[in-house]
Amino acid sequence: MADLGEVKNVLGVYGGVELEENEKQSIQENAGTIRQAGSNLPTKVGFWNKFKTFWLQDIDWNREIKVELTPYEQKVENEINEFLHQEITWEKVHDFLFQEVSFRSK
Repeated sequence: MADLGEVKNVLGVYGGVELEENEKQSIQENAGTIRQAGSNLPTKVGFWNKFKTFWLQDIDWNREIKVELTPYEQKVENEINEFLHQEITWEKVHDFLFQEVSFRSK
């Protein structure tokens, strides 16, 4: 290998760098390896890595979640709650089941 300040001109190689035989072999062996994310090399984050990171994230189950609704959403929620929490009595069920039904239009 060339020392600092010593220049070896090699044809067909940009910058004229010449490697010794054992260095060539180690470069060829490591050519297909994937670098770890902890190194300074840039890594491309794919869909599945993003999905896995989101899905397996640590969640603080004791943290309070605050939901703010628009006035229209609040109105719809109030109507749904009124419907779900209405008092059901046997009289209401009887009136519903035995109401008069007409099959012909007048």
